[in-house]
Formats: sequence, C-alpha cells, structure tokens
Amino acid sequence: MGYVKRYGGILIGFITMCIALSILSPVFLTASNILNVLRQISTNAILAFGMTFAIIICGIDLSVGSVLALSGTLSAGLITLSGIPTPIAVLIGLTLGTLIGLLNGVIIAKTGLPAFIVTLCTMLMARGAAYVYTDGMPVRTIEESFNFIGNGYLGPIPLPIIYMAAFFVFTTILLNKTKFGRHVYAVGGNVDAAKFSGIDIQKVQIGVFTLLGFSSAFAGIVLCARMYSGQPTVGQGFEMDAIAASVLGGTSMSGGIGTIGGTMIGALIIGVLNNGLNILNVSSFWQSIIKGAVILTAVYVDSVKKRKEIK
Repeated sequence: MGYVKRYGGILIGFITMCIALSILSPVFLTASNILNVLRQISTNAILAFGMTFAIIICGIDLSVGSVLALSGTLSAGLITLSGIPTPIAVLIGLTLGTLIGLLNGVIIAKTGLPAFIVTLCTMLMARGAAYVYTDGMPVRTIEESFNFIGNGYLGPIPLPIIYMAAFFVFTTILLNKTKFGRHVYAVGGNVDAAKFSGIDIQKVQIGVFTLLGFSSAFAGIVLCARMYSGQPTVGQGFEMDAIAASVLGGTSMSGGIGTIGGTMIGALIIGVLNNGLNILNVSSFWQSIIKGAVILTAVYVDSVKKRKEIK
C-alpha cells in the first residue's frame, strides 16, 4: 500500500502514456522497442540516480553532461591515440570523472558557494577540456574490448541495461540502508538540525558530488563505447534530463524528499516520451516544448503538494 500511495499518481500517468502510445503506434509495445527504450534511458537513469542525491540535499549538478563527455572521450582517446589497454584507459576515465566530482564537492563544502554556480563553471571547463583534448574532432575507436562495454549483451539483455539495474540497486541501498543515506535526508530536510545533531555536513556534500562525478564518468564511457567513438559534443543537455527524471519521480527541489524508485519511473517517463514522439515523427522542436511542459507540470505539482503539507 505504501508503494501505491507513494508512486500511484506518477505510475498512473506513465501507464496512461504507454496505453496512448500503443494505440497510436503498433510498433511501440514490441519487445525490440521496449529493449531499445531501456537501453536508451540507461545513461540518463545512471546520471539521474546520482542527481537525486544532490537534489535531496538542496543541491544540483550542472556539470554531469560535460564530465560524461570528458571522461568518455578521454578513455576512447587513450586507447585510439595513445595505444593504452582498455582496462587502464577506462580506469583513468573513471578516476578523472570521480576527481572532478570530488573537486565540486570540496569547493561547495569549503567555500559555501552555491552548487549551481560551482558546477556551472565545472561544466564549462570540462566541456572545454574535451574539445582541447580532441581538437574538436570525434575520436573513433576500433578496439573491440572497449566497444563491447556499450554494445555487448548478457544473454538477451544489452549490457547498458545491466549497468542501470546495478546502479539502481547500489544507490537504493546507499540511500535507504546506510548511515550516509540517512545523513543525506537529514541535511536536505533541515541543515541546521542536522548540524546540531552532529552530522558532518561538508562530508555529506563531498560524498554526494563525488558519487555524481563517478556516475557521470561511468555513463560517459558506456555511451562513447556504444557510439564507437569519443565525441566532445556528447552529453549536451543531459543534466536537464537527469534533473527532470529526478523531479518527475517525486524528488523535491526544496530538499529532504526523494527516492531512487521514483527517479527510475521519472527516467522511464522521459525515455518513453522521447521514443513515442520519435515514432510518431514529432519534430525535435515540438519535443523540447512538450518535455518542458511535462517538467513544468511536475514542478508545479510538487510545489502544490509542499504548500498543502505546510498547511
């Protein structure tokens, strides 16, 4: 009952959308298209799981798309341009992304600057670094072990879907079953009360943004491997999709409220919406308008819910 009460509204919206799209297009409910949707949303979902932590503590990370591009491009470039073995190149890409997340967290925690400003600057620097490293050109990879990361299968299931499921389980446990997760909710719910309770606010902020850096780097490597190339332009706008998935899934922009399960449903809604609009040949211009309207509606509903709770 608790699950139905928590996700009932958004699930009804999701199911209604699926029914409408299946009526409008017979292709929509085929097994291959469902697998395609899940594979396409895997990157956004991985980013959105991390973004949920940031929004719960009243933060935001605008650099995820650029960190994704830099980490993925670096790994691909190290293999193609420098001849470095795939495991080492992937490890370097993951380390770089995690360090950028750590840097974000340290600056936010130690200086008190808004996360919006800090990650906006990081976004510009990481994107610029990706352009400098590749001289603005895509880096094509022919290394099969790298391309397998994004295009391989485990049985009939594409690997990106397996990664998404693993991140879902990991972040759910981290948020709901660990001391760190309890502190994340406490900091987002009432930062002063959390401070008086002895919670190390700075450590929580650094931990959250480090997690986001790692998630972004991992998603970038998977995406570049899937495209057989590292592209400095990849990931543009991904931060907005990650925020949208989290907010659609019930994470409150006021902090203190949010679940990974809700974010998963939010990512599914965005993925199904994108897929359905593509199948129906809706232009990309109208797709942006429709997605913006859906997100605005979700934020408005969250705001109304908050006001009712205060009353």
